[in-house]
Parts: sequence; structure tokens; C-alpha cells
Amino acid sequence: MNVQATAKYIHMSPRKTRLVVDLIRGLSIVEAQKQLQFSRKAAAEPVLKVLNSAIANAQNNFNLDTTGYTVVVASVSEGPTIHRFMPRAQGRAAAIRKRLSHITVAVGPKAKKGDVEKVVETKVEEKKPVAKKTTPKAKKETANKVETKS
Repeated sequence: MNVQATAKYIHMSPRKTRLVVDLIRGLSIVEAQKQLQFSRKAAAEPVLKVLNSAIANAQNNFNLDTTGYTVVVASVSEGPTIHRFMPRAQGRAAAIRKRLSHITVAVGPKAKKGDVEKVVETKVEEKKPVAKKTTPKAKKETANKVETKS
């Protein structure tokens, strides 16, 4: 069972926050906490808070034993942008965009290799063959080949 926690409207650019979130995706909970504690990025602090919140949700709300759990989902989506203006040369105003992030972290038991392979196999089977585009010149060549074989 995956348990998640979300922090919304974090005053940090999603692009910068995604760098930190990419570090912990797929790691065990203990390794992810260590990685975030020693990371020098500013976004590590709010991501660590969300991770700890997800762990606390699993323990307190669902009475789960989180030993052996991993970070299953770790994503950052863009929140609303706050627009500010800065005075520039010759009386002009330049737009300053203060971006916000929504951070989501879900923890759960480690997925088995067989489960992942089944998902991959179903995705491969769903793909349809793509029809090749033919040019008029290619059509003539194939027509000539058919005639010569007969």
C-alpha cells in the first residue's frame, strides 16, 4: 500500500526542486533521508519534510511498519506563478516571475522485479504497428517489381 504526503505552494522553482526529488526516487526511506540531510540544495529541506510526513502518515494513520519501504513516487508539479515587476532603464518595468511548487512523495513496499516486468510487457503489447508512408516513386518501383515477378 502506497502512502503519500503533499506540500503545496512551496516558494521554490519547480525546476530546482525536481533536481532534489530526482535524487531520492526509488531509494529506501533511510537512504533518502540521508541523501536529503546532506544535500546542499535549498529544496532538500521541504522535500525532507514531505518525506517525513509520508512516513508518519504510514505509521500513524495506517498502522504500517515502514521498515523496508522505498520512495515509490516523488514528483514536483508547478503551482501558480506570482508576478512582480522590477523597475528598469528608461522608465520600463520588467516582469519577475516567482514560481511555486507542489511536492508529492509516496512511500510503499519495494516492488518486486516480476511486477515491473508485467507492467512493461503490457505496455509493449499495446503498441500498434505504424504504417509506412510511400512516395509516388516508391509506388512505381514496387509496381515494377510485382510485374517482373509474374
